Amino acid sequence: DKKVVVEGAQATLLDIDFGSYPYVTSSNPTIGGILTGTGLSASDIGNVYGVIKAYSSRVGAGPYVTELLDETGDRIRELGHEYGTTTGRPRRCGWLDLVTLKYAKRLNGLTGLSVNHLDTIGKFDTIKVCTGYDVNGEVTEDFTTNLNVLNNAKPVYKELKGGWDESIADCKTFDELPEDAKAYINFIEEYIGVPVKFIGTGAEREAMIVR
Repeated sequence: DKKVVVEGAQATLLDIDFGSYPYVTSSNPTIGGILTGTGLSASDIGNVYGVIKAYSSRVGAGPYVTELLDETGDRIRELGHEYGTTTGRPRRCGWLDLVTLKYAKRLNGLTGLSVNHLDTIGKFDTIKVCTGYDVNGEVTEDFTTNLNVLNNAKPVYKELKGGWDESIADCKTFDELPEDAKAYINFIEEYIGVPVKFIGTGAEREAMIVR
């Protein structure tokens, strides 16, 4: 009668079966890997939390629709300290991709989200969030692992107001956050359809709001 927390490594799009093959790892970091990796049954699983950043990043090659190969991408990398822990290799960075996140929600059966680096993204006056893919003139909100589609997809963005320059690491509750920060979290919740249960408000101090 004990509760166990199982932490998945890597990310959904690196799943050997449901990721952006062949740019994947050799295992299942999605929810199926919990069952085969531990011997637990499906009925043993309770809440399933998706852990994301308030922006997106990727290590190594592979499709990346919202990647920013400009000063904005460089600034996200510097502000978020997006470098490999052991290799020091710079990570690829871009705006948050809600199309991909919705795919991860469906595949893993997410019941909640943990959004980290809210302080990092808040340093931008304007924040963009990808809500669709423009593929040869047709806009879709459905993700696919088809590389031909992904390599030809252009992000469709929704612009939100940022600029919460004041320190939010001292905020203890959601209501204490600046209005624009709350609006950003609310937008993610509404699009994905699952609640944000944890909010990382201080990358340096590892501050966290639990809702």
